[in-house]
Amino acid sequence: MALAGLSAVFLFEMLDNSVLNVALPTIGRELGSSTTGLQWVAGAYSVAFGGLMLLFGAVADRFGRRRVMLVGLVLLALASLATAAVTTTEQLIAVRVVMGVAAAMTTPGSMSLAFRLFDDEGLRVRALTVISTAGLVGLAIGPTIGGFVLAVAPWQVLLLADVPIAVLAWIGIRLGIDRDDAAGLRPDPVDVAGALLGTATVVGALVTPTVLVGSGTTAEWGWLAIVLTVACAIGFVARERTAQHPLVDLHLLARPLVSSGLAFKAASGLAVAGMSYLVTLQLQFAWGWSPVLAALGTLPQVVVLLAGGRFVGPFVQRVGLGRAAWISAAAVVSGLVVFGGLSRYGYGWVVVALVLVAAGMRVVGVVAGASVLTGLPADRTSVGAALVDTSSELAAGAAVATAGTIVAAFVSGSIATTSWTTARLADFQDALTVAGLGLAAVAALLVAVGMIRSRTTNDPATTNDPTPLTLETTRA
Repeated sequence: MALAGLSAVFLFEMLDNSVLNVALPTIGRELGSSTTGLQWVAGAYSVAFGGLMLLFGAVADRFGRRRVMLVGLVLLALASLATAAVTTTEQLIAVRVVMGVAAAMTTPGSMSLAFRLFDDEGLRVRALTVISTAGLVGLAIGPTIGGFVLAVAPWQVLLLADVPIAVLAWIGIRLGIDRDDAAGLRPDPVDVAGALLGTATVVGALVTPTVLVGSGTTAEWGWLAIVLTVACAIGFVARERTAQHPLVDLHLLARPLVSSGLAFKAASGLAVAGMSYLVTLQLQFAWGWSPVLAALGTLPQVVVLLAGGRFVGPFVQRVGLGRAAWISAAAVVSGLVVFGGLSRYGYGWVVVALVLVAAGMRVVGVVAGASVLTGLPADRTSVGAALVDTSSELAAGAAVATAGTIVAAFVSGSIATTSWTTARLADFQDALTVAGLGLAAVAALLVAVGMIRSRTTNDPATTNDPTPLTLETTRA
């Protein structure tokens, strides 16, 4: 029962964004959303999720992982129920923010609780495999499920479905996992100041580009946002370097395997979120496909994600952890390049892009996490897991914010409610091209950073033995 509950948590975390993307055109038309509004319907969840995950990881270590997860699941159920009362884009964005907070509360303790279920190492690996598979299934089938649901039900059903998932997870964890042992909790105080500065930096970095595309006084607010964001970033670094119990130990981030793994994971998160958002815009807005047809159009990605698992372990063992990381990350970047440069010439190129991104993500998700955990001391792997998830979610939020900002800059009016002309459609397609290639350039830079850092020799005295962790992770 406990394993079912933890699997349900991962299912909702991965399903939540992917299932909603295919509904964005429908939501935009029904709520009269602006282009920027649609961008934040998709991105608000990732911003809250990524910005608060490290904070709630520290809170869970201090006050109890089980307790924080149960509170987060209650919050998720309430936020999902609130969807039924949503009548404006702003209300939906607020609901998405609360759901992101709930995800940040449930994620950090999931792996720790899974380890507590079993003493045998083999059973632990199997448990993590089940949980990871549940999340992957949610990510893969989300767009397809969303498209078919929209054919027979209103879009609100897609988020209301989180209510039974949250209830199942709450019951499984409440009944199947013992209360946290006080001896296993950290007595250190939570770095609240560092958390506030870090969250403000993340939110500012993602919101500022959207504000800057405006004009007049809006643009002036954008420049003010830049100043405040930079100030918060400087304050965060200063705080983490001087705090007795920092939220993030910056010295750990500087370790070669840690920084390379985080760079690869960020590249993957950026590409996957960017592709999902841009493909939805391409199929439904540029080509006029229905939600059901658009759902069918994403099936190649589903097939690769679900069928590719058996090849991950043999591939990593054959080429090595470091080489597997940059090859898979390069495949993800190539998918974005194909989409940005060639998708306007037909659906076949969209298929190629989807397959490349899915195949690369299937591998990089494993090897990037293995690199980070291998590069950390044995007693800091929980922090490492939170860092991996944070880098992916922040990159995802940045991808949607960047893509939405580019589309808003190229296309006047709302893409959901304004009628289309030939000239406007051409501008829209140009925006998709610029967004795809721009995200590909950023992802390629992250891959390059990862490759450079992975070739830097670690101090053997400060890293774990990579062999056991690599084998276990690739099996999962």
